[in-house]
Amino acid sequence: MRVLKQLPAVALAVLLIACLVFYYSTRDTVVPASGQKAAASEQPLVDTSFLQAAVNLTALAATPDEQAQAREAWRLADHELDLRFAAVMREAEAQAAVPPRGPLRRLADQVAQLQAHVDADKKSVDSLAKDTTGALDQAQAQLTLDQDELDDAQEDLTRQSGGQRARLQRLLQEHEASDKIADQTMRYGAPAPTATLNDQIRSWFSLREYEDHLQAAQQRAAAESRSLLAQHDQMQAQRPGQAGAASATSLRRMASLQKTITGLDERADDTKQLAAVYQGWAAIVAGRRRAVLHQVLGSLASILAIVLGAMVLYRAIRRGLTYGDRRRQHQLRVISRILLQVVAVLGILLIIFGPPTQVSTMIGLITAGVTVVMKDFIMAFFGWFTLMGKNGISVGDWVEIEGVSGEVIEIGILKTVLLELGNWTDTGHPTGRQASFSNSFAMAGHYFNFSTSGQWLWDELRLTLPTSADPYATAQQIREIVEHETQADTAEAQKDWERAPHPYNAREFSAAPAVNLRPGAAGLEVVVRYITRAPRRIAVKSKLFQSIVDLLRKPV
Repeated sequence: MRVLKQLPAVALAVLLIACLVFYYSTRDTVVPASGQKAAASEQPLVDTSFLQAAVNLTALAATPDEQAQAREAWRLADHELDLRFAAVMREAEAQAAVPPRGPLRRLADQVAQLQAHVDADKKSVDSLAKDTTGALDQAQAQLTLDQDELDDAQEDLTRQSGGQRARLQRLLQEHEASDKIADQTMRYGAPAPTATLNDQIRSWFSLREYEDHLQAAQQRAAAESRSLLAQHDQMQAQRPGQAGAASATSLRRMASLQKTITGLDERADDTKQLAAVYQGWAAIVAGRRRAVLHQVLGSLASILAIVLGAMVLYRAIRRGLTYGDRRRQHQLRVISRILLQVVAVLGILLIIFGPPTQVSTMIGLITAGVTVVMKDFIMAFFGWFTLMGKNGISVGDWVEIEGVSGEVIEIGILKTVLLELGNWTDTGHPTGRQASFSNSFAMAGHYFNFSTSGQWLWDELRLTLPTSADPYATAQQIREIVEHETQADTAEAQKDWERAPHPYNAREFSAAPAVNLRPGAAGLEVVVRYITRAPRRIAVKSKLFQSIVDLLRKPV
């Protein structure tokens, strides 16, 4: 059984040692950031996904090392895109050099004719530059008309041929314009906060996703590099020799093909370097993720140390509390366990979430929570002031609180203790039990104080008269006996009570005893009420019973 009791502490100690081992094994780390998956975007003419991936990943670079890799990745991706634009433009020019066929041929012939008319109109206008007749105006009007027809025909030709060169030219202009402001618009991220365990875990998962994005970008760049090298080798093998170049047109085609091969070689080199950059970038991020894992293990080790320390300290306190009253030992153990648990929970919460940032709001919430939770303690504390006041109670008073009568033996800040007087047979006898009440009864409830300066109270006794005696005469004799026995107490109580109502303008009342006849089950009953001191209640009642019994035993 003792081994089973020690098992939680042993398990915590083993976990703590494991966390410390991993904590020190991850202490030498480099710091790194996050990435974004290179998504394949639509490529109607030119594939810009490599540059877009570099731009997206740049926004996640947080440390100087990552930012340096981001700049290099941006530069290589931008250079590869420039080469891609050049290759596509060469292909578009080569297609444009091929004579059109079908409807496009007729439209091209029309454009050529209109271009010849425009050229002839320009020469005519130049020759009539000094003419003062109306021939110059007519020539200029003809030039304007032919130029408009040429523009319209060129637009029709561009639209029907797909307009690839025009769109490529527009995309190239947009790309060149974006290059001019690239360095100014590059934005980098910032390292995520890792002061608390919550931040550390979130940062670790974020860095893991970041690293996955970088690895995906690296793999895509490497695959593109291999694909470009394969195209390069294929075109290199299919390239004709210079001996077959018999004409200028053939030479121009060979030059264009050589430029394409060279461009593929440069693009393959750029994508290969880009893959290497992404690989190094991912290594930096892996180092930062390892550093965050190091912090997570440190935080977990701190939590385990707090829990284990609280358990060890509690066991030490329990072993130290082995002397004195057993009930007192139990109370101290409970209090120490609660205090240790509260301190441990607060320490763990600080490690997980850190100190509160909104201090004023947290103070307000804590105050409201404490007020609700500690309402009874607060009421008891203010009730103590009420009990200590003019109309409160004092040690030695005979009071009744929540139906329990007794003598006050202690008035603490939070509770009042009574020595119970009375049992199931007769009130006024000490039972030996102590009754504790929260002082909140003075604020939220009520209590009776039977003690003035002389601790006066009304007591009562009942007895059944014999049928053979005159009830009225016997009741009168009993009254005389009670008045005689309580005469001194009645006079002193009358004086005390006459002083009490004056500050409050209350009605004065009598302390004289009262005797009443009532019908009962066995005959007539006599009910006697009289004043006496609380400490002498039992003695006075015993004396009265003795005198009344002597009276009833006398012969009639």
